[in-house]
Amino acid sequence: MSLNYIIFRNLRKNLKNYYLYVFALIFSVALYFSFVTLQYDPSMDEVAESTKGAAAIGASSVLLIVIVGIFLLYANTIFIKRRSKEIGLFQLIGLTKGRIFGILSAENCILYFGSMVIGILIGFLGSKLILMILFKIIGVDVITKLYFSPMALVQTLIVFAVMYLLIMLMNYTFIRAQSILSLFRVSSTTEQQVKKLSVGQILMGILGIALIVFGYILSARLFSVEKLDMQQLMYTMILILFSVILGTYLFYKGSVSFIFNMIRKSKKGYLSINEVLSLSSIMFRMKSNALLLTIITTVSALAIGMLSLSYISYYSAEAQAKESLPEDFSFAQAEVKDRFVAELDNKQIPYEEKHRQPLYIEIDAHKVMNDSTMEELLFSSVVSDSMVDNIDLKPGEVIFMGYGNVIQQFFSIRDEGPIVLHGLKNTIDQQLIGTSKQGVLPVYYNKGTPVAVVDESVYAELAQDLDPTIQEVERTDYYGVQITDSSQDENAYAIFADLKLEAPSFSQIEFRNNQRTSMGLIMFIVGFLGLTFLITSGCILYFKQMNESEEEKSNYTILRKLGFTQGNLLRGIQYKQLFNFGIPLVVGLSHSYFAVKSGWFFFGTELATPTVIVMIVYTLLYSIFGLLSIWYYKRVIKESL
Repeated sequence: MSLNYIIFRNLRKNLKNYYLYVFALIFSVALYFSFVTLQYDPSMDEVAESTKGAAAIGASSVLLIVIVGIFLLYANTIFIKRRSKEIGLFQLIGLTKGRIFGILSAENCILYFGSMVIGILIGFLGSKLILMILFKIIGVDVITKLYFSPMALVQTLIVFAVMYLLIMLMNYTFIRAQSILSLFRVSSTTEQQVKKLSVGQILMGILGIALIVFGYILSARLFSVEKLDMQQLMYTMILILFSVILGTYLFYKGSVSFIFNMIRKSKKGYLSINEVLSLSSIMFRMKSNALLLTIITTVSALAIGMLSLSYISYYSAEAQAKESLPEDFSFAQAEVKDRFVAELDNKQIPYEEKHRQPLYIEIDAHKVMNDSTMEELLFSSVVSDSMVDNIDLKPGEVIFMGYGNVIQQFFSIRDEGPIVLHGLKNTIDQQLIGTSKQGVLPVYYNKGTPVAVVDESVYAELAQDLDPTIQEVERTDYYGVQITDSSQDENAYAIFADLKLEAPSFSQIEFRNNQRTSMGLIMFIVGFLGLTFLITSGCILYFKQMNESEEEKSNYTILRKLGFTQGNLLRGIQYKQLFNFGIPLVVGLSHSYFAVKSGWFFFGTELATPTVIVMIVYTLLYSIFGLLSIWYYKRVIKESL
């Protein structure tokens, strides 16, 4: 029997165990090659000018290397342990460790570089599709062509060749370190010696849940705490991360076992076959895999959170544009506005003009603040009700407008209550009668505070008593142009863009497009990195289940001989996989939700819809690996008798 025969026979024999590893490797190579191709694609030049797209994709490709590298090294560790008995048999028949390493290296080389070639081919063919998806998301109208980059090919070959060398070094170290006897025991040893649940582990479990809850509460109050400077904010965020990550580790280390042990005790020892196969197994398996599950959960939460925030911003682009800019086009100088409307007249595009003259004053609003300790005067801009459509106030009445999501986190204002307007010499008592998110002035004018709308007589009185030290001379006039025929919006924007008007000049469409372009690129990158991590982490969990199923095969044989059917055992396995894949998923979704909820208002106007869509898609993709593991268990159970 020649060595070549042994190599190809082993490769064919183990291919059924390697198929998901091969798929993940092909996917990783294809995705990496596509990313690097985008970096060198000439079509990206237009995107790079405004969003530095090529640089962003280049930076994300480094993260992609880290994710794929960790996955390949970890997957190789699992598979080399699965083949420990085979390596021991090779030594028993007289093969040296060097010769065995050569056999494994040859097998790996065929598998690894064969997958690489397929991955590069798929990556090349798919790069145009990926580029089209990117351009569709960011709204860039560019004709894409299939482009092959020699630089991308060289970069991919170097990266994955280095990974292959690391894998070979890991295999060599493993083979050299093991004796024949230990090789026959490797696959049956757990990662950690499991002992009976102790008082310390129970306390650890309770502490884990308490730390997670503490982190959630702290994140919910992150931007509602009074007067947090940047340094304090950073320390608080570090504390939240530390609390949640440590709590997650202790949760897997002790909480799961503690909770399942309580459930088992409540049954008083009378467990069904489903509970034996699920509760009892998971109590100890999760404890031994605590570190791995903590990493998977944390990175999953990070991926879901970042994708949710970028999608929130992308999803809310139009609503934010209308909230930030009250009219379609905004100007601070009359002559600039006149140039624009003259072109609209030439093109016969109908429009309406708005003119508002904000006054800048200080307001004593502490009696309507939910934080009663805030006694500083609130700097605000003031306009009259005659300058705002559909508002008619009586003397003494005030409405705060432009009170959006971000401002609400820093100024928690009630809908009603007394306030005092401060002029240079006099003060005017007013009654707040409501708040509105609708904007009446761009941020350029209000500097991040709500705009006070007052009766025209009060406005005139304030205009006679202004404090000159706080007036914004260059922001005394606002000119808005609203296109009355919405079908002409794009034509009006084309005129605005062609004129290249001097700042400060703003357009709702430009604001919306810029946000969709920048956040669309981020969403694209985070989405692909998240998809890569999802597949690699799902594969790792699947490989772990493959190991467990092989270790527990003898138990299934006994249960089958006792009369339990294949269906009985499979139902228990389904419960087990629901916990195995469901617990990390639910914890990761929970972490990401509280992380997103703490600061989503900086990114957009809508929380629920974008976040729910991201979570549902992630859950559906993640569930595929749970179903695959059930299918593998079904095969093992079938072969157990």
